[in-house]
Amino acid sequence: MTGHSKSDYIKTVTFNTPEYMPVIMGFYPEVWDNYGAELEEHVLLHPNLFPDYKKGDYLLPVQTTWQFEAGKHFDHWGCEWDNIVPGHDAICIGHPIKDLNDVHRFPMPSEDMDYLEHGLMFLRLTYLRGYEECMIDFFEERPEFFALIDKVLEYNMRIVHKVLAAADPDDPEFLFMDDLGMQTGLPTGPEKWRKILKPCFAKLMKPVKDQGKFIKFHADGCIYEIIPDLKDCGVDLINPQFRANGLDNLKAACCGTGRNKIAVLLDLDRQLYPFATPSELEDHVMLAVETLGSREGGLMLYAEIMNGIPLENIVALMHALEKARVHFAK
Repeated sequence: MTGHSKSDYIKTVTFNTPEYMPVIMGFYPEVWDNYGAELEEHVLLHPNLFPDYKKGDYLLPVQTTWQFEAGKHFDHWGCEWDNIVPGHDAICIGHPIKDLNDVHRFPMPSEDMDYLEHGLMFLRLTYLRGYEECMIDFFEERPEFFALIDKVLEYNMRIVHKVLAAADPDDPEFLFMDDLGMQTGLPTGPEKWRKILKPCFAKLMKPVKDQGKFIKFHADGCIYEIIPDLKDCGVDLINPQFRANGLDNLKAACCGTGRNKIAVLLDLDRQLYPFATPSELEDHVMLAVETLGSREGGLMLYAEIMNGIPLENIVALMHALEKARVHFAK
């Protein structure tokens, strides 16, 4: 659910003085299951945040993918996934490449998907090998590991071209998603990331930049050390997490000049939402605005709402986002 115009979005990404700061609030389906009509009453009071919402929409069937369904599933690469809580994301439990010596015989997916998956490079390597084995692979840098990277990159390049060919020419944005960080740092370390993964993202993003589209990059975890590198690759709008990165680190990585100037879609601190008071949540939002925002643009805010958050806190976030939206308005 978005609370911004296309014009303000583009002006924010290009630091061209938007009229209003773009703000977004999204709800997991389970939140609607929990609060229902009571939540809807508040949503309808905020048409600036939810311009497309119509009364009763929460009763409509929710379109989900297998990752959010209970049970075990295999994906297009042959990785096994398990989910015990419908509405939450599944986790990968089965990794088909047990021995790197089998890489050359390992088949790529038989069909190309119509979209770029979340976790297209780094996470896909961990799904195929298992997290611990993958970390060893990054350390050892065996030729077989680079052969696996080449396979994943080749597949994703095909998907990039396929998605670009089908894209609306009037849509200015192209989305990449790969969770690159842990809570306190990069699992590979920044130097390994730059050596091994940065060239992959640069290749994937080049066709998009050649078509003149903005690139939005979503990455959970602590990634501030490589945000300038992601800009080198072609990223125009970075979507980092508040808590994992810290405002001071994000300010240094995103609010400077040259490589250190990039638009931010900030994922506000969802780990704070269940425990803060309403006034603390407003302070949290405004601290982000005052630290990373400016009249020229460059900042958007995102609040993702999951179960376990008191309704009064959800409402407080709505009010705080409304306040943030007009903070730099003329």
